[in-house]
Amino acid sequence: MKSALSTLLQQTADLRQAIRHKSHTGVTSGLVQGAMQGNVVILPADWANEFLLFCQKNPVSCPLIGVSEVGRYDMPELGHDIDMRHDIPEYYVYRDGVKVESRSDIEDIWQDDMVAFVLGCSFSFENALSQAGLTPRNVEEAVNVSMFETNIETVPAGRFFGNTVVTMRPYTPKDAIRAIQITTRFPKAHGAPLHFGSPQDIGISDLSKPDYGDAVTINDKEVPVFWACGVTPQVAIRNAKPPICITHAPGKMLVTDILDTALAVL
Repeated sequence: MKSALSTLLQQTADLRQAIRHKSHTGVTSGLVQGAMQGNVVILPADWANEFLLFCQKNPVSCPLIGVSEVGRYDMPELGHDIDMRHDIPEYYVYRDGVKVESRSDIEDIWQDDMVAFVLGCSFSFENALSQAGLTPRNVEEAVNVSMFETNIETVPAGRFFGNTVVTMRPYTPKDAIRAIQITTRFPKAHGAPLHFGSPQDIGISDLSKPDYGDAVTINDKEVPVFWACGVTPQVAIRNAKPPICITHAPGKMLVTDILDTALAVL
């Protein structure tokens, strides 16, 4: 009989293969619950140190869980047979800070000097929320999580700067307190929320029009709860204007072989 871990590892391998062969191109929220997911930023080596410093100065928005060696597209510390050129459902390609295309793989534009960064993702604590009876609305409705650019400034590092992007999940005030307690245990997946309640206080004017992802239903007596988001680097990339940068498309993450509980502080 297979153990729960071996079953999970088989599921993560199967999902990455489905992504690699383009039979899965959608969001990864709610998939292979129990596996850690990650945001991705890929930069030329001569920009990597500045971006590393940006992550170190902004650990809530950019919690580092993996960095590749220069030119290597595998990430053995995060999973068996990971190929950063193929294992994300959709990539965004930026040139001089402008998103110029999205694509299903980056093999033909991969460079020998590239460095891949993987940042913790709030999808990794969604399983813990669901197990506590607090299933996120985006999981319930099978859509991408709502993401918004805010007026909360990040700490600049070299050429990288910009405002924080957040994810939003609605809860009743009582459930929001429990969600805060649960997610605080996951500092490598953005940890506790940055804000809850009035979206206008952090520069968000309309919850029905997210900057990324999909709008979700907000029921009576629910309040929006906002967590830092790994799309934040994409704002900094627009400002820094590296000659080339590749990221994941919002909501379409790298699914690793690491248990999401490995991110938890017990």
